[in-house]
Amino acid sequence: MQMMTTESITTSKQSPTTGGVTRQIFPVLEMTCAACAVNVESMLTNTPGVNSAAVNYANQSATVEFDPTLITPAGMQQVLQSIGYDLVVEVEDPQKGDVWAVQQEAQEQHYESLKKRTVWAGILTVPVVVLGMFFMTRTRDGGPDEPIPYVNWIMMALSAPVVFWLGRSYFVNAWKQARHGKANMDTLVALSTGIAFLFSAFNTIYPEFWANRGHHSSEPVRRSDGSHVYFEAAAVIIAFISLGKLLEERAKSNTSSAIRKLMGLQPKTVRIIEGGIEQELLIVQVRVGQVIVVRPGEKIPVDGLVESGESFVDESMISGEAIPVIKRTGDSVFAGTINQKGSFRLTAQKVGSETVLAQIIRMVQEAQGSKAPVQKLVDKIAGIFVPVVIGIALLTFGVWMLWGQSANGGENAFAHALLTSVTVLVIACPCALGLATPTAIMVGMGKGADNNILIKDAQSLELSYKVTAVLLDKTGTITEGKPSVTDLTWQVSDNDVARLLPVLYALEAQSEHPLADAVVARLRAGGIIGTGIEGFESLTGRGVSGRHQQITYFVGNARLLTEQGLLIDPAVQKLATAWQQEAKTVVFFADQTRVLALMAIADPVKATAREAIQTLQNRGIAVYMMTGDNAQTAGAVAKAVGLSDFRAEALPANKAAFVKGLQAQGKVVAMIGDGINDSQALAQADVSIAMGRGSDIAMDVARITLITSDLNSIPKALNLSKKTVQTIRQNLFWAFIYNLIGIPIAAGLLYPINGFLLNPMLAGAAMALSSVSVVSNSLRLWTAKL
Repeated sequence: MQMMTTESITTSKQSPTTGGVTRQIFPVLEMTCAACAVNVESMLTNTPGVNSAAVNYANQSATVEFDPTLITPAGMQQVLQSIGYDLVVEVEDPQKGDVWAVQQEAQEQHYESLKKRTVWAGILTVPVVVLGMFFMTRTRDGGPDEPIPYVNWIMMALSAPVVFWLGRSYFVNAWKQARHGKANMDTLVALSTGIAFLFSAFNTIYPEFWANRGHHSSEPVRRSDGSHVYFEAAAVIIAFISLGKLLEERAKSNTSSAIRKLMGLQPKTVRIIEGGIEQELLIVQVRVGQVIVVRPGEKIPVDGLVESGESFVDESMISGEAIPVIKRTGDSVFAGTINQKGSFRLTAQKVGSETVLAQIIRMVQEAQGSKAPVQKLVDKIAGIFVPVVIGIALLTFGVWMLWGQSANGGENAFAHALLTSVTVLVIACPCALGLATPTAIMVGMGKGADNNILIKDAQSLELSYKVTAVLLDKTGTITEGKPSVTDLTWQVSDNDVARLLPVLYALEAQSEHPLADAVVARLRAGGIIGTGIEGFESLTGRGVSGRHQQITYFVGNARLLTEQGLLIDPAVQKLATAWQQEAKTVVFFADQTRVLALMAIADPVKATAREAIQTLQNRGIAVYMMTGDNAQTAGAVAKAVGLSDFRAEALPANKAAFVKGLQAQGKVVAMIGDGINDSQALAQADVSIAMGRGSDIAMDVARITLITSDLNSIPKALNLSKKTVQTIRQNLFWAFIYNLIGIPIAAGLLYPINGFLLNPMLAGAAMALSSVSVVSNSLRLWTAKL
């Protein structure tokens, strides 16, 4: 998908600051774990000319502040390429899309490749595990167990492609990291599986080596010919880690979809008038001052002023209001909004990165790229976990060499040193750490789905239960988001009503006014069918008229009746005034002599809105409402749901600024919205919740989505987030406890006390058990009561 050229895309993500420093967001490729993000951030930060860098692993992006006179994006790209990563800074063929489209394509290719490798790793690993568990030895005629010939060789042949071909990316990435003195999870996986495989291969080829040097089989290790082999451990590690990464990639695949959909709001081509001739141009070629033709149903391509013509425009992406707005000569229109039934010409005023739509895109990107406190903690842990484990393994080897030589004259020193260091690497392989968060998230999402709640990630879950302020959008969140006829009162007999309903239907069916659709829907639901109308006329700003059986009928506002010399009965006027005070739009239906009926049209408040708001307030949470609608309508809705604090006539930037203001006061803010106009505030908020019946973009930006219009799901979502984050913390706790206890035992801490020495096979089993315990704890969420 292409929205603009590389130049304009780059500009849309670039915010100049003082002193010639530029702030820019780049897609990053080839990051595979949280430690990768730490390494990328470290490399960029230490690059001359870069003032600061913040890397977000979740959405695979880097926000960099740099001096373009000292370092270029291409220079930063070369720095990252040297350690196995990549920075997307330009697009060779703009027709194929922007830099983010390039990132999406690379992610899709990586996912498909990873899926194939994971499937094949599983296929080859299963027989290795079966052989290792059940076919290492056999018993003949009641005698002692004896090894089964060639089993080790078969296991080596099956596990070699798993480790070195299907798992080659771990070794390649580990080598690139090592060249620059860096380490990540790939380093740990490569070391543990590589050493385990090579050690096992050595024992398979030279089975008597250790026995000849005094290391006899005193430990309960499965083997086929007297030698220790851990082929199954190496293969299972690669298969499990690959599966975990596959699940992670799948979860991350939609992180940038909000940006892509926002960009999709702008058409690729436009029609301009130049020299009296209409011609088609790419959107990237449009310049300020050019005249653009907008036809019915088209998206408006740029910000500008209407030069001629008039039409209703759906500006819900800006204002959030469901009712399209009439646009006439001199009125402003905005890129991404949708023209309705009319046609007009506009003069371009803002193009490319200057449009309101582009500003929304940039703000959403910047907010999405920021890090939650929990992510910073995970980054710190990931940054030190791998080097610490490698250090412990080396220390274990050294201590055993020294202690073994002094205690046993060197007879078993090397064997024990190598076995214990390998065991440390195997037992410390971060399966449990890798599964701690995603399993809890997946189970929490499943639990939420049962309650019409979708949760996207752990970042919002860290803060959801701490929420102290909730900001609600009006249209589509508190209200239904679609105008409907709330009241219809007739001033004629029932017989006349039956005769007049088809006339009213026919007039409104031909009207272009958005509110006419609400009347048509109400009548259609009652089984009404239109009749023939002659001389139909649309009276701009007033209503419509038409003849049926030589009688002229009118549908419109009070101004239309006044122009026709019709007097409104005091009782009818009183009712109309009461409806208007409730922020309802009053529509009159009249003939040439009198008012026949009057209707009230409004966006009705949801049935559960007041109850849900009351529940939040009872918990001590401050609840606010913001809307792009007028103050009278906003006040009426606020009163109906029991709110005293609201803001009216708010633009998207106002909502985001209000959220920032609350955050500056120390509040943890949750934003609930349903429209494109809410996306900036949703991205800015600590916790973002979208109504599932709203726009796709709002749902993509928000971290929590309610698949229902029932606002009672909001308190449930906060409860669910609390239970889910508790489970994540429990998982992380047990994963770290496992490492804190398992690593010292694997290093041989108990050997001087009771002679116990853990071998890598049991270490592999312990590693698997730790993963199972984490998953089992996550599954407990299913039984939690919200």
